Amino acid sequence: MSTYETVEFEIADHIATITLNRPDKMNSFTETMAKEMTEIWERVRDDKDIHVAVLRANGDRSFCTGIDVTRGAWWTDKDVWNHEDPGALLGPKHHKVWKPVVAAVQGMCAGGGMYFINESDIIICSENATFFDPHANGGIVSALEPMGMLHRGIPLGEVLRWALMGNEERIGAETALRIGLVSEVVPFDQLRARAHDIASQIAARRPEAIQGTIRAIWESIEMPRHIALQNGMAYTHIGNPKPGERPERVPGPKPVVR
Repeated sequence: MSTYETVEFEIADHIATITLNRPDKMNSFTETMAKEMTEIWERVRDDKDIHVAVLRANGDRSFCTGIDVTRGAWWTDKDVWNHEDPGALLGPKHHKVWKPVVAAVQGMCAGGGMYFINESDIIICSENATFFDPHANGGIVSALEPMGMLHRGIPLGEVLRWALMGNEERIGAETALRIGLVSEVVPFDQLRARAHDIASQIAARRPEAIQGTIRAIWESIEMPRHIALQNGMAYTHIGNPKPGERPERVPGPKPVVR
């Protein structure tokens, strides 16, 4: 296991496990975490031994509560026209990671914690998970995180309610499942095992096919339908086995009906 200052990182059986490791600070992010996550996502992207990543957090109280307000913003000394979204560094797609990311959320996921969620591919949560946005309570514009939620297809009304109601209203696990924010809710003590199980099943598949699928789907969100279809067709030519090639068929476990 590689331990950074704010994150734990390990690779086993083609799965990279990334664990936010500031439980005493609710796993809030800092400049250090943003830099470490940049390095980690680049490793996940470029290491051919990694097929899938699992993103999780230590502690039972929170997954991530956004920026560490005790540290504050670290970019304000820059010219205002040079400001970039610091939270973008936290997400895999910003770094062109086309390998599946399975996020396992427990406890609180607040405000900027959505940077991790918005660019994950499969999101599951524990029964004690709650999602909320504290920006409104502090008189701060909430724009970037909700835009990411809309990009994922979360209904506009739900995003607006999340952004405007502040700390006083929280999306619970069952509501998160209903609106499509997560795809599965499990007991807290089963969360990590379930995330690893999902990752293991995906990791056993042909990596070129999985990565091509991820990239085609994410890129299609920002394309007109006819362009997206053309792009997807191109990726089938790039990523599928060539005529005469017979990739080994990987048997999966017994099908599970959700």
